[in-house]
Amino acid sequence: MLLTRAMLRGMKRGSVLIDIGIDQKGVAETSRPSSHSEPLYVEEGVLHYCVPNMPAAVARSATLALAAASLPYVLALAEHGVKAAVRRDLRLAEGVQLHLGRVTHAHLARDTGRPHTPLIQALA
Repeated sequence: MLLTRAMLRGMKRGSVLIDIGIDQKGVAETSRPSSHSEPLYVEEGVLHYCVPNMPAAVARSATLALAAASLPYVLALAEHGVKAAVRRDLRLAEGVQLHLGRVTHAHLARDTGRPHTPLIQALA
């Protein structure tokens, strides 16, 4: 959890929390999935919006935004290959979670109970 209940108590009454991580259990201790029919609720004086899969409500826009954000990485991978591309771009390296069957993302390894292999080691 990034935001504890105590942290939310310290927020100004009427503040708004939009939890885009609700599909993965959320980022706040007070987050729980809501729905399009009942999207809002209040906890600790803070208005919460925690609708899972928010991009589905604006599918075309979400797809275009994801494609625009992803294309530079796809092109880098195509031009340089995986090993060289992730060595050249730290942001791309941080996004790698699996490589050749090894879990290279520490949190994913922890959450799935699988062994963690640092990316630099998996690339060797």
